[in-house]
Amino acid sequence: MSAPPLFPLFTKLAGRAVLVVGGGAVARRKVQSLLPTGARVWVGAVQLEPQLAQWATEGRIKSVLGEFDPAWLDGAWLVVAATDDAAVNQAVADAAEARRIWANVVDDAELSTVHLPARVERGPVQVAISSGGGAPMLARHLREQLERQLDESVGALAELLIHARARIRSRLPDLPARRRFFDRVLQGPIPGLLRRGEHARAQRELIAALEHRHVPEHGSVALVGAGPGDPGLLTLRALRVLNEADVILHDRLVSADVLALARRDAEFIEVGKQVGGDHHATQERIHRLLLEHARRGKRVVRLKGGDPFVFGRGGEELEVVREHGIDFEVVPGITAAIACGAYAGIPLTHREHAQSVRFITAHTQDGNDAFDWVALAQGKQTLAFYMGVSGLGHIRDRLIAHGRAPSTPFAIIENGTRPEQRVVLGTLADLPELARFHSVGAPALLVIGEVAALATTLHWFGSEPLTGAGAAFGFAHAA
Repeated sequence: MSAPPLFPLFTKLAGRAVLVVGGGAVARRKVQSLLPTGARVWVGAVQLEPQLAQWATEGRIKSVLGEFDPAWLDGAWLVVAATDDAAVNQAVADAAEARRIWANVVDDAELSTVHLPARVERGPVQVAISSGGGAPMLARHLREQLERQLDESVGALAELLIHARARIRSRLPDLPARRRFFDRVLQGPIPGLLRRGEHARAQRELIAALEHRHVPEHGSVALVGAGPGDPGLLTLRALRVLNEADVILHDRLVSADVLALARRDAEFIEVGKQVGGDHHATQERIHRLLLEHARRGKRVVRLKGGDPFVFGRGGEELEVVREHGIDFEVVPGITAAIACGAYAGIPLTHREHAQSVRFITAHTQDGNDAFDWVALAQGKQTLAFYMGVSGLGHIRDRLIAHGRAPSTPFAIIENGTRPEQRVVLGTLADLPELARFHSVGAPALLVIGEVAALATTLHWFGSEPLTGAGAAFGFAHAA
């Protein structure tokens, strides 16, 4: 027969005595979680580890040294047994039972009369998770999931509602009406305003809703970086925004795995630019869709590969949104050079090889080559080219012509961070030929500089890099 379920409680310990028996690392962790509650913490042990001893010296806790004595429990409201001696823990539990004091015995569910749950804290909001002491790793796993889902604005929202509680109850004494009011508030613009730090505006919105003034339906735009492909590289904020979206305008190269993490009933609209297409017309369509859906009160996510502010035209899109008075926010993403370099084992800077890094796009507004090739050809720097696979010969020729050594290493990272990632390594002199030999296709990132050679020893993701030696053999064989 299974044990009866626990009854969850939140206890007020401020000013009340709590005894922790034990002086090691486990006791320290328990004391650390108790101190913010305002409890008067006593620690009893033969010896205290350094941090506990320091807290005792500072007066943050009281301590009593020696073997456990049941008299230590006199006046205590709660006791935590955190020793590695089963006999001592049993004695603590027995003494607590005799005095009708709640006892938690670390890692012993049978001896415990109270359990200390895994907690998620957001200001005054706490979520406690317990497995009854039987599966603490599961409780920890669930806590980590909730940590990702509940952002810090939950605490600010709770503070706002707590301060307005008396006013809300006075204005809406009828419980069903109050529930409908909270539904409108929690699904409206106020949580988003608090996430952006607009506390005064959120308070005005709450007052307006409470006074039944008509508040127009607010749409918003979130410019979100999806990273280069691996969904594990999404930020927590990006994941939360994707799960709140009504409409998602996404680039063609945003991976299916990333899109799968978004809200299931959102409207997905692909707005990616095709090679050889009319990019100006496509960008105008994106602007039109952003305005159209936001004006209809929708929460719109503009989901862009990499980081929206690194060669992503995110600035242009926000200028249009701002010009039309629509609320917006930006959620950065991991840009391709950083993520693809890391997944290929290429540090973009290195004390011995590169003291700076340049992010470069081959696609400029007017299509002209306006690069400062003299500066780009200098050594001790890493060049990261965001581009298609065309133009490699031009890059090679211009860099060598302006002084970069033909022996400079390069790496082309195709489908970086994705399961199908490939890395081609070689020297600048053979750049376009090696790319053609290995049939490199988009999306691909080009890294030029001494750090590229480190991929031969530091690679850790996907298949081993394809090297110039193998390609040279291939050329000879093909000839």
